[in-house]
Amino acid sequence: MGRCLVTGGAGFIGSHLVERLLSLDHEVTVLDDLSTGRKNNLAQLATHPRLQIRHGSITDPMALSEAVLGSEIIYHLAAAVGVKLVADDPVRTIETNIYPTEALLRLAAQGKKKVFLASTSEVFGKNPKEKWTEEDDLVLGSTSRPRWAYGCSKAIDEFLALAYHRKFQLPVVIGRFFNVVGPRQVGHYGMVIPRFVDQALDGKPLQVYDDGGQVRCFGHVQEVVECIVTLMNTPAAFGAVYNIGSDQPVSIKQLAEEIIRRVNPAVPIEYLPYSAAYGDDFEDVRRRVPDLTRLERTIGFKPHLPLGRILDDIIAWKKAERNG
Repeated sequence: MGRCLVTGGAGFIGSHLVERLLSLDHEVTVLDDLSTGRKNNLAQLATHPRLQIRHGSITDPMALSEAVLGSEIIYHLAAAVGVKLVADDPVRTIETNIYPTEALLRLAAQGKKKVFLASTSEVFGKNPKEKWTEEDDLVLGSTSRPRWAYGCSKAIDEFLALAYHRKFQLPVVIGRFFNVVGPRQVGHYGMVIPRFVDQALDGKPLQVYDDGGQVRCFGHVQEVVECIVTLMNTPAAFGAVYNIGSDQPVSIKQLAEEIIRRVNPAVPIEYLPYSAAYGDDFEDVRRRVPDLTRLERTIGFKPHLPLGRILDDIIAWKKAERNG
């Protein structure tokens, strides 16, 4: 089978992708500096004969070129991620997300390698549409608001990847993730479900920002990984952008209520202003729902697991981790 490189392979999504690629008999190299990924995410695979784990950063040109050298397919998931991290350190966000991606695309073009580029629904910014298609306008906020640095940096990554496809015929697939969730995700960087589950398990109030009316869709990581792998095995997918995630909307308040019902009905909801979590210059998106027509038309399926099943899976993992 193929020789795959997964940048950010020790991260939440990356580790699930590595697991799936190994199950398909691929050889896999992981490049990760463990800045947001966790060594434990790959612990059960560490001795796998077809897995090589390289500790290094995508910002290190030598580490990146050595990792790319022997690969045939590159899954580029390494990035500065999470609303809190982006709000706290926009410089790191920009430097991590743009320059290494350009270097990786250049190396991939020289070796005629296939590339999956992980992008984000953040690129849509404040687009007011009910559902976002891949061709919709990007409506980013003011440069004085740090949170838009992430969406802007990933949009530049997309422009770069599509430019390399047009100029060098580089086989590239871009996936815009919409709130991917599941076991191994931690709440350190603003990820809402693991944060809520931890609070409920600790018997603490679930801290909902603003009024909880923000609308999101939550897709299970295993279904998202299956979409990624299938897209990379579909030649018609190259040179295009795909929304990847669930298209079933839920408000953050409803999400909190559902987690409380499943974990600890005694805990309350506590509403906090955004300024208390992210500072006075934070700005949020009220609604984020993908149109998955292109994805389903291209690969024949889309993530469909209901929220209840997803939450049960995450809660069970959280409990097992605490008892482990």
